[in-house]
Amino acid sequence: MPKGQIRKALSGFYYVYYEGETYQTRGRGNFRKRKLTPMVGDYVDFESSTKTDGILKELLPRKNELIRPTVSNVDLGIIIMSAIEPKFSTNLLDRFLITLESKGIHAIIYITKIDLLTEEQIVEVTTLKEQYEKIGYPVILPDSKTNDEAIKELVTYFPHKLTVFMGQSGAGKSTLLNQIAPKLDLKTDVISSALGRGKHTTRHVELIPLFDGLVADTPGFSSIDFLEIEAEELPELFIEFVEVQELCRFRSCMHRNEPGCQVQKEVEEGTIQPYRYQHYLQYLDEIENRKPKYNKKEK
Repeated sequence: MPKGQIRKALSGFYYVYYEGETYQTRGRGNFRKRKLTPMVGDYVDFESSTKTDGILKELLPRKNELIRPTVSNVDLGIIIMSAIEPKFSTNLLDRFLITLESKGIHAIIYITKIDLLTEEQIVEVTTLKEQYEKIGYPVILPDSKTNDEAIKELVTYFPHKLTVFMGQSGAGKSTLLNQIAPKLDLKTDVISSALGRGKHTTRHVELIPLFDGLVADTPGFSSIDFLEIEAEELPELFIEFVEVQELCRFRSCMHRNEPGCQVQKEVEEGTIQPYRYQHYLQYLDEIENRKPKYNKKEK
């Protein structure tokens, strides 16, 4: 039985790629009973007598899944952040980073609208770039006149990866995707001045082969609620905390007000950025105070 990958889902059909060909398939009747929903990105066992008449027999285990866009087995998340209009938000950026860390997805940060900055603002954004690179995240900061070199750098990450674009609403996710792959022809909307954020332009998800990898053609979420992360997981998702937490006095240190906490010491010394620590405390509070979910998926 061949093993393929779902590259597109549309109107109840799943388009499976296998050895250079695409097969139109439907899910097995018992998928619904087993509460299985195939996703774009899934690896599957399927049977097909013709290219338009296949059946998905089994979904193979996923390493992760995203809900917006609905795609599984993601390797790389490109976080698009605007330097200005809307204003660069380290809080929102950290939310994206924490979400990707929780899914085991490698993150790249790409900053747009550099051409709108003053010299002073360019210095500020460059400082932020250095701070995030020190943590361990690649940051691509285009030239103020052209982003040709930045795009060349970005696509070097694509080979053999399934990549999803996400980020701040109005930061130019669709515009950037169109520059990388004009054939996508994604709809873009101007920023609503009243809201200060972009309008949503959503479509079905399809994986497009680009630069020896696959890219989801629909930009992902632009705001984040921590619905799947538990409080005790959060310290593991700040990678600069993980590097020093073995030096905390208590093994299960939550880095809040415990004595002998190495993370708090590093914040005081400026080795860990105070704003990252403040975001951690804020997210911890959000997670601990969220309302319980009554419709938890059965495992």
